Amino acid sequence: MRQFFKFFFASFLGTMFGLFMVFFFGFLIIAAIAAVSGSKGKKEVKPNSVLHISLDYDITERTNKNPFDPMNFSFEGQSNPGLFDIVKSIQYAKTDDKIKGIYLDVSMVPSGFATVDAVRNALVDFKTSGKFIVSYGEMISQKGYYLASVADEVYMNPVGYMDLTGFRTELMFFKGALEKLEVEPQIIYCGKYKSATEPFRLDKMSDENREQISYIINDIYARFIKNISESRKLTEAEVDSIADNMLVRDAEDAVKYKLVDGLLFYDQVIAKLKEKTGTEEKDKLPHVSLDKYIDEEAEEKKHGKDRIAVLFAEGSIVDGKGEEDNIGSERFAKAIREIREDEKVKALVFRINSGGGSALASDVILREIELTKAKMPIIVSMGDVAASGGYYIACKADTIVAEPNTITGSIGVFGMLLNMQNFFNNKLGITFDGVKTGKYSDIGTISRPLTAEERMIIQAGVDSIYLDFKEHVAKGRGVTVEFVDSIGQGRVWTGVQAKERGLVDVLGNLDDAVKIAAEKAGLTDYSLKSYPKQKDPFEMLLENFGAEAETFVLKRKLGEQYPVWKKLEEMKTLNGVQARMPFELEIY
Repeated sequence: MRQFFKFFFASFLGTMFGLFMVFFFGFLIIAAIAAVSGSKGKKEVKPNSVLHISLDYDITERTNKNPFDPMNFSFEGQSNPGLFDIVKSIQYAKTDDKIKGIYLDVSMVPSGFATVDAVRNALVDFKTSGKFIVSYGEMISQKGYYLASVADEVYMNPVGYMDLTGFRTELMFFKGALEKLEVEPQIIYCGKYKSATEPFRLDKMSDENREQISYIINDIYARFIKNISESRKLTEAEVDSIADNMLVRDAEDAVKYKLVDGLLFYDQVIAKLKEKTGTEEKDKLPHVSLDKYIDEEAEEKKHGKDRIAVLFAEGSIVDGKGEEDNIGSERFAKAIREIREDEKVKALVFRINSGGGSALASDVILREIELTKAKMPIIVSMGDVAASGGYYIACKADTIVAEPNTITGSIGVFGMLLNMQNFFNNKLGITFDGVKTGKYSDIGTISRPLTAEERMIIQAGVDSIYLDFKEHVAKGRGVTVEFVDSIGQGRVWTGVQAKERGLVDVLGNLDDAVKIAAEKAGLTDYSLKSYPKQKDPFEMLLENFGAEAETFVLKRKLGEQYPVWKKLEEMKTLNGVQARMPFELEIY
């Protein structure tokens, strides 16, 4: 009888869990359908409307159509627009008679500085129309204030908080943890600044890494101070002193030091916006959110039959097809071939936002770029980062355009193998034994350390790939290999610093890259077509239901920690030699 009840309850619980999962995923599908349906079409804008812009999410290069991604879609049918759509919408609003001004809702802005700069520059251009921008925030981060400072009027909650203390960045080091676990990282690299492996072999930054990070962060900070001072009509010394001495410690201080124009509650800000739009106090403020204002197909529908292809490459560079949020060599090679074989496409703008990845995958993509360059002009546009493998796939373009705050360069490569013999033996009591047919049949196994001869073989392979990298850059940029080596060695630069060293041709944004492409192709009437083609949301859902559902749950559960988990997962894909950023540079 006890066995009966044991199996009965086990079966019952299993059935209940199965029903729960069916209902749960059914709910997700219904929510996804509602989100996609709700996001279809551009909302009709009422006269004297305010365009509401809130950027409290990590902005991707283009709008994510995946209804299962909580970082890009909400159950309320609102999507988080990508940078391309954000900028185009602000540009369109500039000449839209129905848009009276912009309400910039700023608080936490997690995106990179090049992305924030692109939005800020679009807002600066919007102001030339004579229309207003009003910004408001409760807890305003440094990037949030950087955006807010461009507004005609900046307001803050009376009990709000502003972070303006200067920049910092922190790197995490695992050497001590690996030693405790008796795991030995076996690292082979080229370039004294190639510090991607430092977290595994050091317990603090090397002098070279500290030097390059200081050089980058100070360059970005100088522009940050300069732009804020110009917008707020303060001197650079005044703004720098406010940040350096943490003079803004409460909301009143923000007013005292002229960083904001007043302290208001949300309802008071809305009242001000009603005044500016001529809306009666009793009436609802006419407004439209950014995601409802976007017309995703507008750019592709207008102008002539000739096309400029815009290829968006974002995320790590990986072998094979990859996923929607990375750069799979197979998927991107196919997209580039499609562009090359389309007679309507007269130029390619290659938008890159990547810290690199697989050296092999980077080379596969570069080969397709070389073949396409023989047929049409190729202009690279760099986002937050286009370094290591991200620079590898960019180096042979006709023109390279970078934002001043783009992180680029990092010409260097590395390989890493883990020797886990002592971990298995001493921590888990696990030993290994086996049979092999050749001297090197088990090279790279985690169950023993590399021999000196094996290490020499791998080092030779890394050296060869580094030489190939330098030769590609030298040929693409019209310089010597020796010169590339002098500015390479894995060193990272900002867009401004890279231009000074000949790695970049023009400082500008994606629009600038498109204009250069049109000029080189001799086009005046043209449309833009985005690549790779984004899958239909439901096709995406059906193809990867399990994986998408798992990702959905993880993102909801981990929140801001999801990117950390994702980076740890990416470690599993570090096969072969890597052309990857030397570090994850997060500036706070």
